[in-house]
Amino acid sequence: MVNLKLELMFNEEKFNSAYFDCMRELYFNSFPSADFDQLVKDAPLNEDGQKVIDYNSYVISEIDFESIVKDVMTRHKIKKQLDVIRFRNSVLLGCSPKFL
Repeated sequence: MVNLKLELMFNEEKFNSAYFDCMRELYFNSFPSADFDQLVKDAPLNEDGQKVIDYNSYVISEIDFESIVKDVMTRHKIKKQLDVIRFRNSVLLGCSPKFL
C-alpha cells in the first residue's frame, strides 16, 4: 500500500505566523495606528469564547493593504496559488482594518 500525503496547503504554524505578522503590520500602518498584539490581549470574548476586535475603528488605504499583504507573503514564502488565495481571503475576511 502506498502512503500518499498531500501537502496542498502551507503548514498551519507557518500560516498563523504569517497571518499575525500581516495583522501587526496592517494595524501599525492603519489610522489610528495600533499594536495588534495589545488589541488581541485587551479584546473581550464573545459568547463563543472568541476574541472580538473592533476592526471597523481602524482604516487603511487599499494600496497600503495590498503592499503589506504582498510583502508578508514574499517574506513567508507563500507562493502556491491555493496558499496565496487562502492567505489573502483569511486576511480580507478576518479582523483586518477596513479600507478608506
